[in-house]
Amino acid sequence: MTDQAQQLTEIYRRMVLIRQFEEQVRSLYSGGAVPGLVHLCSGQEASAVGACFPLNDDDFIASSHRGHGHCLAKGMRPGPLMAEILGRSAGYCGGRSGSLHVSDPATGNLGTNGIVGGGIPLAAGAALGARARGRGQVAVCFFGDGALNQGLVFEVMNMAAIWSLPVIFICENNGYGEYTAIGDVTAGNSLTARGEVFDIPSSLVDGMDVLEVLAASRAAVSLARRGGGPSFLIFNTYRYGGHHVGDRQDYKDRKETEAWEAKDPIPRFANHLLERRLADPSGLAAIEEGVAEEIRAAVEFAKASPEPAPGDLRRALYA
Repeated sequence: MTDQAQQLTEIYRRMVLIRQFEEQVRSLYSGGAVPGLVHLCSGQEASAVGACFPLNDDDFIASSHRGHGHCLAKGMRPGPLMAEILGRSAGYCGGRSGSLHVSDPATGNLGTNGIVGGGIPLAAGAALGARARGRGQVAVCFFGDGALNQGLVFEVMNMAAIWSLPVIFICENNGYGEYTAIGDVTAGNSLTARGEVFDIPSSLVDGMDVLEVLAASRAAVSLARRGGGPSFLIFNTYRYGGHHVGDRQDYKDRKETEAWEAKDPIPRFANHLLERRLADPSGLAAIEEGVAEEIRAAVEFAKASPEPAPGDLRRALYA
């Protein structure tokens, strides 16, 4: 297998990993095993994988409330991540953070975030530190279209442009901020204009095509590494589930959903690999089976982990 084929099949594996992980979380939540709410990213795998694939281990990401895919794409392991979501002590944060505030310094993950747009200034801060160190590190922040109308976005973009920070702003535009369609709450015909007004290179990308996402992300990362400052990327994508697992999605039109399901990034990329003979059906099936076993092991690991001890409640409150 060529280096190109190996890279592309690894991209496929990561997307399959995220999809299977999320669907397993959905099942566990439905069975009452997950405390609180979870916000799944099934359908948005190309965005997470394509954006994180060009990053190095010491680069940073800041995520959103819909962040399991970003975590896995940046290198977090399914077992400890699943344990964290289930509130178990073997989780990345000892079962304290759950789904909404999980972080991992070892993979440069500044954390998922329960505040709309809350990760954006964290990424800018990491980018400022990266610029000071001078080692070519970059920071990426993920946020949804619901964050586009937050004043914080524009404050941080302005600062990043003035200081030429190595940060990439990524809006995962799945069309809905919680239960509200973007067109009902977002004025203006051009979303990219929100970055262009600060002279930040800004572009719309097909977020259901992992190769388009990868190309746009590589260009933005390369620009940031060589001191060219921030970029603003809007990945047009779709979440196949609701805002959270319990959301019945009554506000969505079925024909719209079917149209987006026809663009599913995983079979779309599988077809690309098969058509160009970069993979064969048996090879892709083996990847899927391997991922399924990895997810089964992650669930077993998480369930075998104890809940945090009450006596540890006050530990790790202070640096």
